[in-house]
Amino acid sequence: MSVSPVFGVRRVGWSDAGLQLRAIRTAVFIDEQNVPVELEWDGLDVLCLHVVAEAATGEAIGTGRLLPDGHIGRMAVLKSWRRRGVGRALLLELLAAAGERGHERVELNAQTRAIGLYARFGFGVVGDEFMEAGIPHRTMRMELIRRK
Repeated sequence: MSVSPVFGVRRVGWSDAGLQLRAIRTAVFIDEQNVPVELEWDGLDVLCLHVVAEAATGEAIGTGRLLPDGHIGRMAVLKSWRRRGVGRALLLELLAAAGERGHERVELNAQTRAIGLYARFGFGVVGDEFMEAGIPHRTMRMELIRRK
């Protein structure tokens, strides 16, 4: 678990924290970005490792997930908490989990406005821009350093 003075990030399962995670993703993706409900709930959440960021008050403020194949997705931070390091902390925890699980690379579909965040961590753009849920995206990939 990573901690800052105002929020912490921890790994959770869908069965334990699904209500918190669902609330964040509904607020960000469905309500704010108009992602269709049927696209957001893809049935994969029970298979994933999830991370949740929580304010010092215990309020869930951000989330992301790691699929079994090493894809990172569903990164979401509540609007009032953006630009405060929450996304960075979530991504660091997901990358640590991917490394611990033995993934040699991670991949994600980044909204084009978030490419800079992922690029700062070493992700590179792969392929052309595409639309997902009506939002422009680019696939990004990063090789993980393997320690022997």
